[in-house]
Amino acid sequence: MDNLIRVGVITSTHGIKGEVKVFPTTDDIKRFEDLKQVYLDLGKEYKPLKIEQVRYFKQLVILKFEDINDINDIEKYKGKDLLIPRDEAIELKEDEYFIFDLLDSEVYTEDGTKLGILTEVLTSAANDVYVVKTKENKEVLLPSIKECILDIDTTNKKIIVHLMDGLI
Repeated sequence: MDNLIRVGVITSTHGIKGEVKVFPTTDDIKRFEDLKQVYLDLGKEYKPLKIEQVRYFKQLVILKFEDINDINDIEKYKGKDLLIPRDEAIELKEDEYFIFDLLDSEVYTEDGTKLGILTEVLTSAANDVYVVKTKENKEVLLPSIKECILDIDTTNKKIIVHLMDGLI
């Protein structure tokens, strides 16, 4: 069960019949239609929940789970993560990565100098931005573009970058 990834967070209940509103943490909101089951992260354990119905409301997903038919049975799970096994994740295209696979990677310049550790990925409409914390505890923001990010090795948690003028 250690190989689970988050696909959403329960934000609130919806109605009185056990439905919940879920904020999706996946790029493809429609992927919930393909899921038969998710795991509710209770901290010390994971509770499997079979999905009975999927609907959409604005940017949220409304889920109904089997055997949960009352608001009182689901209300206590507000704020909890919904997880799926990694092997059920959407297949990535070439040069696409899960953010959690990038975090804590060591970042090196193309000449082999260690720049720091990737601590965060900021998403924007234009491109993602990698936040790298240096050994001096400073942050360097690197745009996730081909001219800047030269190589990503998620297996060894290593990223090679080209520091474009003005980035530091």
